[in-house]
Amino acid sequence: MLFTTETQRHPEKRGLLILFLAFSVYPPRNAFCDRTTLVGIFLGIDGGGSKTSCIIGDHHSVLGVGSSAGSNVVRVGERRARKSLGAAIRQTCAAAKIKPTQIERTCVGIAGGTLPEIAAVVHRLVSEFVSGEVIVVGDMVIAMQAAFGAGPGVIVIAGTGSIVYGRNSKGQTARAGGWGFAISDEGSGHWIGRSAVAACMRTYDEGEFENKDPLLDGILRAWNVTTREQLVIAANKSPDFAALFPAVLAAADAGNAAARDVLTKAGAELATLAKIVAARLFSRAETVPVAASGGVFSNSALVRQVLYDRLRAENPQVSPSAVLVDPAKGALELAGKGTRP
Repeated sequence: MLFTTETQRHPEKRGLLILFLAFSVYPPRNAFCDRTTLVGIFLGIDGGGSKTSCIIGDHHSVLGVGSSAGSNVVRVGERRARKSLGAAIRQTCAAAKIKPTQIERTCVGIAGGTLPEIAAVVHRLVSEFVSGEVIVVGDMVIAMQAAFGAGPGVIVIAGTGSIVYGRNSKGQTARAGGWGFAISDEGSGHWIGRSAVAACMRTYDEGEFENKDPLLDGILRAWNVTTREQLVIAANKSPDFAALFPAVLAAADAGNAAARDVLTKAGAELATLAKIVAARLFSRAETVPVAASGGVFSNSALVRQVLYDRLRAENPQVSPSAVLVDPAKGALELAGKGTRP
């Protein structure tokens, strides 16, 4: 019996009971924090040349992550980029138990994303898989966000390609490198692979080659060729030089001097680009926060060490970060903010 003698004697208690029952049966919409309906869901994408990384989250936490092959449209083409983006988004949504239609806003960082023609293609491709607003920015923008937020600093990115980007306390920005494989992208995976092939051929020219060269052997296996002649032909057909990066790492780990020299030069080239950006944005008296991002740094401690050593030798005010930056996290942060940096 709902209304007892007690509630009959005290009408005010009867009202409280009715209110309690009403809340129990019909709770207000905001009584539960249902992330799929009441909390904004955002997607951050780092579209690299060799790997696509995605993160789904809300304003409070990461809900799921995923990855796939590269989606840089300039490097892999529109068809492969679409396939990679779709695979990474589906995987990430499955991990987060989120439907793509529930995503409120997506931020994509990709090389060339500052160019209207590339941004338009990426926007169209991503919009095929998600609902809501889609923001396309350069890959250096999301890396900068992940490393420093809105603060000053210099981010050095070396993956399949490379670029250095910086911002000072006044909000002024500058970049160096990142002008494409043919004329730039110093210290990148592509640059390292091409330099390794060139080093092997220079050794051959000088007549100092050995019967067993771990660097050359690794390169031949990576490209599935068996002779130097075949290597030369393959190298002059616009090949995937970045695919040789693991072979260079393996040879360097085995003590190969040529491979270690290539990696050392890569670090020095990246340091030169970082010095250019730092000199344009910071005075000699200012602290220069520096962070690194990309597969070259995550796989080669030697490149990372050379970068930081060269920068500190040139400018004692350089303050390097020991933590490698995950650009996808920066993309997620920008998606959550909903404004272009």
